[in-house]
Amino acid sequence: MKTGKWRREIPLHLLVFPSLVIVLIYCYIPMFGNVIAFQDFKPIKGFMGSEWTGLTNLQYVLEMPNTYRIIWNTVYIATMKIIMGNVVPIVIALLLNEIRKTVVKRSIQTLIYFPYFLSWVILAGILIDVLSLQHGIVNQTLGWFGIQPIYFLGDNRWFPITLVLTDTWKEFGFNTIVFLAALTGINPSLYEAATIDGANRWKQTLHITLPGMIPIVVLMATLSLGNVLNAGFDQVFNLYSPQVYESGDILDTLIYRIGVSDAQYGPATAIGLLKSFVSFLLISVSYWLAYRFANYRIF
Repeated sequence: MKTGKWRREIPLHLLVFPSLVIVLIYCYIPMFGNVIAFQDFKPIKGFMGSEWTGLTNLQYVLEMPNTYRIIWNTVYIATMKIIMGNVVPIVIALLLNEIRKTVVKRSIQTLIYFPYFLSWVILAGILIDVLSLQHGIVNQTLGWFGIQPIYFLGDNRWFPITLVLTDTWKEFGFNTIVFLAALTGINPSLYEAATIDGANRWKQTLHITLPGMIPIVVLMATLSLGNVLNAGFDQVFNLYSPQVYESGDILDTLIYRIGVSDAQYGPATAIGLLKSFVSFLLISVSYWLAYRFANYRIF
């Protein structure tokens, strides 16, 4: 019986095999390059010929004058993105759930979902024009109300806010669909019973809809903990400039400048390895919390 089942599953295993090979080549084999974090790496000498330096690279990185400020920027921006990335989709999902006309509901879903498919290279070009200090439509609109122009992409006070809001605008459509799917799992008879008892839409939302969404909300929130050190390299790299390094420089952009621009491969790899290790711990904690409070299992 087991042999027959295994033979039936052979096509499925063959279907997955190319993906496993790609993951092995591009994800697992490159992990051996982490040894650079413990070497004075010279490309001409390679892994085996470069001098071993132990934790010198990590010590060098931690002693850099801006390291802890950059860590704070990363945690702050990522945390705000996580909060907004969960709160906004929940609110939008609740509002969409109240729309009874299917055509209107689907049209709105399509509009808010569309930015998710655009890369930050494209969106950055659009945002640079829209948020321009002199000719941007946002500052022109503010001028109609007598508000002074705001340098969204060049002011350290506004740049983190701009990052969080634009990231939320791009991503909330996808997360909204997740919460809308959770709403479909709520038993319609609960709403019918509440209507008979005289509960209005607000009370139904408060006492039926929100409690019904709690498991998926807890799951999404806990799984987001693993992204505390991922502030979004693509977005920041395409929008930031030396003017906003103080508030917008994050670990990923620091790794890029040190490793690619300055060719300091050892320190750059040390930062990346430290970031990956902390992210691994956070992801492990988040999965444990998801299992503990939302009964979520990987397998």
